[in-house]
Amino acid sequence: MNEKQSTKQRLLIIRDLLKKYTDEQNELTIRELVDLYYENTEQTVGHKAIRDDLKELAESGLFDVIENHEKNGVEKYYSHQTRLFEIHELRLLIDAVSSAKFITQTETENLVNKLKKLTSYHLAKQLENRILLPAGTKTENKSVRNAINSLHEAIWKQQTIQFQYGKYTIQKDFQLNRNGDYYLVKPYALVWNNEFYYLIGEFVPEGDIRHYRIDRMRNVEVTENTFILDPNFNINHYTQTLFHMYSGEERSIEIEFVNQLLNVVIDRFGLNVNIRPHSEGTFRITTNAVISDGLVRWLLTWGSDAKVLTPPSLVDRMKTEAEKLYKQYQQ
Repeated sequence: MNEKQSTKQRLLIIRDLLKKYTDEQNELTIRELVDLYYENTEQTVGHKAIRDDLKELAESGLFDVIENHEKNGVEKYYSHQTRLFEIHELRLLIDAVSSAKFITQTETENLVNKLKKLTSYHLAKQLENRILLPAGTKTENKSVRNAINSLHEAIWKQQTIQFQYGKYTIQKDFQLNRNGDYYLVKPYALVWNNEFYYLIGEFVPEGDIRHYRIDRMRNVEVTENTFILDPNFNINHYTQTLFHMYSGEERSIEIEFVNQLLNVVIDRFGLNVNIRPHSEGTFRITTNAVISDGLVRWLLTWGSDAKVLTPPSLVDRMKTEAEKLYKQYQQ
């Protein structure tokens, strides 16, 4: 930046220097601002010009400028301390981005670097310590961000979408379902579940509600066809009863757990689940849930510490799976 700066441009540069290099713990003198101005623009500026700009920024009421005197009253320090995000809020956002498996590693780093710019240079150093996922857990699908944006737009405008859908093979190759034929769906909502984004929508050919993991969607296209949302569909009810993102029949279930699993149960079913003490070492819950492979497998995780009481159909499925597991280890 070698061209001579106008007065208005200089004012904006001073504002940006205060935003980047100052905060509640870090202040700058006019002399230091002069030096930073030269480092960033390769232009010299006088102390009086800086002082006038600081005064104009402070009097504008549009930008916070804090003036602080040294104890001896000789030198003044200036800082900008008002931020849209507090440091702990930026930590939450950065950890959310870092732990999201549907964002590629490259996009994660780009987003984190942008979030750091929302605070001062000095405070941004405190954000270096963040959640790190094991290598290979982030998606490699670079089109996810574009798909999410297209899906939000389609939901807002109530336009049908079409896309290809697939899964990985044992060779770790991505294989499209239905020989690559497109799915036609009325998009209802996006859900973030178990660290992945899902689309909930109506599968047009059959008229039933389904869910799709967005990182497994390919070539998402928004069509010109519009639709009207089913007034009887309750998105909150659907997401609450959907267990492990598997489909199935919703039923009332009763399960007995050992007391050590109380917090595990609350984490899974929420604080509103009906919990009743049973014996000295167990408790029982009653709730509505989708009877699915996901539910069965989750219950088997806890072995004999969890026992299904009702409905009989779920009890039978648990017995069948437990018997299969036993026979597998007998071979």
